Amino acid sequence: MKNIVVFSGSAHEALADEICSNLGIERSPVKISRFSNDCLQAQLLANCRQRDVYIVQPLVPPTQEHLMELLLMVDAARGASAKQITAVMPHYAYARSDKKDASRISIGGRLVADLLQTAGVDRVLTMALHAPQVHGFFSVPVDHLTALGVIAEHFRGRDLNNHIVVSPDLGNAKQATLLARLLGLPVAAGNKQRMADDKVVIESIVGDVTGKTAIVLDDEIATGGSVVEIVHRLVDFGATSATVVCTHGLFTGNAVEKLTGSQYITEVISTNTVPAPEDFPGLTTLSVASLFADAIDRIHSGRSVSKLFNGVDPAYAPPEEELPGLF
Repeated sequence: MKNIVVFSGSAHEALADEICSNLGIERSPVKISRFSNDCLQAQLLANCRQRDVYIVQPLVPPTQEHLMELLLMVDAARGASAKQITAVMPHYAYARSDKKDASRISIGGRLVADLLQTAGVDRVLTMALHAPQVHGFFSVPVDHLTALGVIAEHFRGRDLNNHIVVSPDLGNAKQATLLARLLGLPVAAGNKQRMADDKVVIESIVGDVTGKTAIVLDDEIATGGSVVEIVHRLVDFGATSATVVCTHGLFTGNAVEKLTGSQYITEVISTNTVPAPEDFPGLTTLSVASLFADAIDRIHSGRSVSKLFNGVDPAYAPPEEELPGLF
């Protein structure tokens, strides 16, 4: 690890410290300055010359400010002759802006990818992208991690009789199916129609949830509107209660009030890809720091990252007998 250096912006220093602890190194300091005209400046306070540089910065609110910090740190590392620069973005917020679904609308996911590459990023390390096609926005390697193994491990050892894994919409059904397989449970999904950023309508439930406790799995919870809506619809269709699970627990606006105010939600679980809110009593936070540390170690040493997910997701690590042979 002597040729590796890890920096962090202001978005989630606690996660960066935990990643460094798993790697057995110290986080290197960064100085972020703000001038009188509100412009930011980043200074990396450790030698980067011909070193493998990792910059940890999830894109969380204030998202634009944290994005600018990341771009400036990447530019500073490139100017300091870093051998390789990896942007470690546990949460890539602009993955939601992945397609043109209205006239004259911007595609932020692609634009931010272009900005990162122009700044000097050689590789991106992220987790649970909202849309898989965001991979194609980058012309540099993207290592896409999944938290399903960590989530499944949290539930192992519990009595899961009469439980069912539920996806709030059909788009996330694949991830819900994978978690259901890991836990040996059936799966169901909601038929969701989004009316606005914070308003959705669940028209129906695909699957039998009668008399069951639902494990509602989503990639991200922001305002909490989708999750609360799906839980109430599940109860309408016969479910008894729900545990809510997500990878990225942003909990913006009055999300905490919505989730804690629902009598049918017995537990809320999130990973620490983003900072947990201080005013969320009973929130269970699962750490993914060791996953990111293992991925960084494998990238640095030139080993396979996908092998971290053997037995979790076949899309990441197919069985060896299914791999194409070499001529």
